[in-house]
Amino acid sequence: MTQGGSRISEIAPDKLTPEQLAVLEAVQRGRGFLPKPFLIWLHSPKLAERMEGLGTFLSTSSSLTERELEIAVVIVARRLSSPFVYDAHLRNLQKFGHPQAVVDAMREGRVPELATARERAVYDIARTSDDAEPASDQIFDEAVAALGREGLADLVALIGYYTAVAIAMKIHRVPVAPR
Repeated sequence: MTQGGSRISEIAPDKLTPEQLAVLEAVQRGRGFLPKPFLIWLHSPKLAERMEGLGTFLSTSSSLTERELEIAVVIVARRLSSPFVYDAHLRNLQKFGHPQAVVDAMREGRVPELATARERAVYDIARTSDDAEPASDQIFDEAVAALGREGLADLVALIGYYTAVAIAMKIHRVPVAPR
């Protein structure tokens, strides 16, 4: 067993199948870059194709703002102890306008003072998503009031998608990107 280093097994460009090349082109078209999880998912081209569609939708077309998306991703990455995803999305919190106090609170596992009811709803749903019991009626009702049913559906899918991302990065030991 390899100890310490990344476990990603990149596929050499000349070894990519037409199916894998099509996925890479779609990811580049949809995102403008190649997110690291696709180096893992590309080994299963049909999976990668479906993850590309969902991930691109969630990142570019869902009803959630970038600020809201980043809150949920940080919570998912923290609860799954996924350093690469956690670090990258803590950086994105500030990039998308969250004050340093919010970034610090989330880094330290404290409840942040969020700017809007939508952001608080995202936080509360993401925070309770892996509890043994469903979110309380109050949290659920506040989320529906703030996000609408569409926003809640998008958030649930985002949490699931980034759970897969966080686990993939964690078990493949993808190192935190240098600053």
